Amino acid sequence: MRYHVTLRSRTYIIDVAGGSVTVDGETLEAHAAAIPGTPLLHLLLGKDSWTVACQQLDARRWALGAVGERVEIEVQDDRSKQIEALTGQGRKVAAGGVVKAPMPGLVVRVEVTQGEVVEVGKGLVVVEAMKMENELRATHQGVVEQIHVKAGDRVEKGAALVTLSAQPSQPSG
Repeated sequence: MRYHVTLRSRTYIIDVAGGSVTVDGETLEAHAAAIPGTPLLHLLLGKDSWTVACQQLDARRWALGAVGERVEIEVQDDRSKQIEALTGQGRKVAAGGVVKAPMPGLVVRVEVTQGEVVEVGKGLVVVEAMKMENELRATHQGVVEQIHVKAGDRVEKGAALVTLSAQPSQPSG
């Protein structure tokens, strides 16, 4: 099965077949095993071993945590990508909205100020969960309308952290 995986604005083509994966033409032995009762996945990739925290954010987006770093990826299978290309019905770009806590934790720091214009990938809030700092980043350009938390706040899964507007406000005149 072929997947298109986008990480930090770069898309990788990943082919999965039996006990191997091919990432942009490089084939590696691969095995994955879920750790029951946890969001953790033990992954053997080539000669490297990883324990990765996985959280599905929506139909295509996942948050992954490993080695103290949290990243968000978007995954789409090849068939869905081809159907979108043929129909012209690609994924709609997110426009504004509330960034929510993906899990319960402690707000370590807020990296934006109200009224600040943010670009895709800009760090918004860092939440510590399971002894790992998770930096939540902007998934689209916008303006910080409201900050709902401050450093030291405990938050539950789904708690509002930051509200972004769809686009920078235009001066009236």
